[in-house]
Amino acid sequence: MDLYGVFGNPIEHSLSPIIHTQFAQQTGCAIKYDKFLAPIDDFSNSTKAFINQGGKGFNITVPFKIEAFNLATELTLNAQTAGAVNTIKVKGNQLIGENTDGIGLVNDLTKNLGINLNNKTILILGAGGATRGILLPLLNQQPKRLMIANRTASKAKQLALDFCSHGKTCGFGLDKVKNDPVDIVINATSASLNGKMPTIANGVANGAICYDLMYGTQTPFMDWAQTNHAHKVVDGLGMLVEQAAAAFEFWTGKQPNTQIVIKNLRR
Repeated sequence: MDLYGVFGNPIEHSLSPIIHTQFAQQTGCAIKYDKFLAPIDDFSNSTKAFINQGGKGFNITVPFKIEAFNLATELTLNAQTAGAVNTIKVKGNQLIGENTDGIGLVNDLTKNLGINLNNKTILILGAGGATRGILLPLLNQQPKRLMIANRTASKAKQLALDFCSHGKTCGFGLDKVKNDPVDIVINATSASLNGKMPTIANGVANGAICYDLMYGTQTPFMDWAQTNHAHKVVDGLGMLVEQAAAAFEFWTGKQPNTQIVIKNLRR
């Protein structure tokens, strides 16, 4: 069996083994997929030990995505622009780094939710690593405008500048979010982890599709969106499955059926 896995700290909560086992059963791939708790200060040696045991590829979750970026000997365009890696393919002595987070989000929005992102106005809350990882695939869909709002305005402005060659971007502080509705609001802040909601104008949610990258619980952002008349409110479970599917295809060349897996996990 080909060996795959996911490295993180913490890692106990990871659904990746359940997801990839279902993908393997669907596609007839003989793979074994495990989760590995890497010591905070020893990610590199943990992955090397796995590769020495015959590991063909692995996923990376917090807090090691930057270290994985530095570990890779070759990077895809997605990984280069994200500045972080969540998937590595072992090819001889080469470690090819990819970032499937943005692909996962776009596939969930377009395929599972049937949303056409072309010519839409998108507002992203937060300007951290999660936002950087999703920007290029979103801009590849040619939205009308992609706005980044962050507590520290300078960070949002810099991120918008970094990606302006890929599409129309702008960045500003959360306090500058207007009451004008937009098509899509994406919460990429860590506020949901702390049970909080970024303070922004309520009117922006009216009639919008509001998407929280977090999954597994009803978040304050989702409550806010429902209270403020969002057209649709979605959590990030579909993105989780879709980014895993993109990693699976990157390793095996086979495309699994994600909708069945999403339904199983929702159950």
